Amino acid sequence: EKILPTGIGHTTSCFLQVEGSQSGEAYLTVEGSDEHLGLSSLTQLGNALCDQKLESSRQIRIHWPVEKCRLLGEEVVIIDSPGIDVDVNLDDWIDRHCLDSDVFVLVSNAESTIMLTEKKFFHKVSERLSNPNLFIIHNRWDCSAGEECQAQVRKQHTERAIDFLSKELNICTKEEAESRIFFISAKEALQTRLQEVKGLKPNISTEDYFTRYLEFQEFEKQLEYCLSSTAVKTKFAAHTARGKDIIGSSGSMMLDIQDIAYSNKQSEENSKKELLDRLDFTERQLELMTYEMKDKICAIVEDVEYKVAKALSDEIRRLSVLVDEFNEPFHPDPLVVNVYKSKLNQHIESGVGSNLKSRLSSDLSQNMEIQQKEMMDRMTALLPPEKQTVSRNILPRREAFEVLYHLNCENLCSDFQEDLSFRFSLGFSSLMKRFLSSTQVKRRPGGSPYSSGGSNIPRNHLPPLTPDTPSYEGIVPPQDDWSVLSKIAIASISSQGTMGGLILGGLLFKTVGWRVLALSGMVYGVVYGYERLTWTNQAKMRLFKKQYVDHAARKLRLIVDMTSANCSHQVQQELSSTFARLCHLVDESTADMKEELKQIDRVIKELEEVCNRSKVLRNEATFLANKLDIFQNSYLDSI
Repeated sequence: EKILPTGIGHTTSCFLQVEGSQSGEAYLTVEGSDEHLGLSSLTQLGNALCDQKLESSRQIRIHWPVEKCRLLGEEVVIIDSPGIDVDVNLDDWIDRHCLDSDVFVLVSNAESTIMLTEKKFFHKVSERLSNPNLFIIHNRWDCSAGEECQAQVRKQHTERAIDFLSKELNICTKEEAESRIFFISAKEALQTRLQEVKGLKPNISTEDYFTRYLEFQEFEKQLEYCLSSTAVKTKFAAHTARGKDIIGSSGSMMLDIQDIAYSNKQSEENSKKELLDRLDFTERQLELMTYEMKDKICAIVEDVEYKVAKALSDEIRRLSVLVDEFNEPFHPDPLVVNVYKSKLNQHIESGVGSNLKSRLSSDLSQNMEIQQKEMMDRMTALLPPEKQTVSRNILPRREAFEVLYHLNCENLCSDFQEDLSFRFSLGFSSLMKRFLSSTQVKRRPGGSPYSSGGSNIPRNHLPPLTPDTPSYEGIVPPQDDWSVLSKIAIASISSQGTMGGLILGGLLFKTVGWRVLALSGMVYGVVYGYERLTWTNQAKMRLFKKQYVDHAARKLRLIVDMTSANCSHQVQQELSSTFARLCHLVDESTADMKEELKQIDRVIKELEEVCNRSKVLRNEATFLANKLDIFQNSYLDSI
């Protein structure tokens, strides 16, 4: 059917867009409105010869049933422009109506050549579109029928059109340009199609009519082929290229991820190996140092025990000197004596303690400091750098180590009972005691009186460094081989008292005479009187101090081993606590290393999963790229 304005002159006033209608209704709409108008309105709105025509930049959309036009059923949209020489705003036209066009058809008048205005328009189109598909139709070729120069004119039009397409626009080769140039008569083709619809033969007698009609059909075929190939490229080429770009970038990204993950995995595995070596070295060194430090601590403890025992034994031997330095006033009154004993106990305890400190503290402190520094240096070497500063700042003691000597003389001498009664030195009981003591000393080989302090002989079956408590068997009378008769005689004499003295005096009187006896009695009385007169508080104090020294020495000798063991235990506790704190830091460090190993294992596992997953994705990307290449070769490049 005849729908669009046709005829001589300028017939189209605006853009006419013909598209398919799926509803089977033929109607038209004006740009900016959805109102359905009848096709009869087209002769007024789109005809340039009508006074009520639209502006050249407006657009009329003609909806034609797809059943009546096969091309429209393939979603082809045809746009007829009002002519490219009716408006100067060519750029606006191109931007609004031509940017999404797949094929351009230049309808040129065969009675003339391609105009500069037409060339200018397509030059602008070529600037906006990289490679537009352009067909050139020389219409009204029926006017050349019967002309003698028809072939020359056709050749001239063809050459100019080929130069325009291949050289000026540079959108195709010469061979391709030859297939895009047609010489037809649109009027004859329209009349023929109208007659064919009615079932009649066309009544056209112009020369070479059928040749032009066949060329028109060839134009239709080339147009359909170009539209189909362009549609395929339009729909799939861009997506294929975009897909290949995405797949290429994704594959490169997966390859980079795989390389980075593998590199990080190797680095983590190296770190794990180094950490395992360091952990094994730390544990081995800690075990070795534990044995070494235990041996050293045992040696130090034995040395301290020996030194303390030796020093305490020396202080016991010079206990009388320390007691003589006590200058508190003395009185034999029991209350005063008790106070005096309490103060003397305190004096002895502080004096012995201070003497032990002055003799041992410096060496012990220096030795302890050396041992602790050696422990800290060796153990700190096993710690990581960030914890070495912590160990140096936290572990050292702020004050020097000092051993505490717990003597507690108050309890030791609590059972001391002084005897301040007067005893004549030449009395019978005193002489008998001296006799028995001297005999005891003579009969004990190498023995010495207990008041001299005793020897410091090591005990049997004990380590050589352990100080021994001296033997005090001399205190107990020896079980000698005196005859029973002598013992009975001495006991009898000592038990008879005055009677024995009278008998002894009678024997002496008969033996030496009364003069010698009187003189001896006078001397004996003088000595007794002298001692009795000199029995003052000072003498009592000296006797008290002598008795106290003997008692305190015996008691202190009993605690030599306990005191030395207590001091050595303090040293052992100090060194062991220092070593335990250092071991705790090392244990924390090894625990941190084990936790770090677990974290590294998790990271290695994750990186391995990333490597495997990225490899799979890269293979999938390669597979998809191959599929797209096959699709492009099969459906795009072959067009």
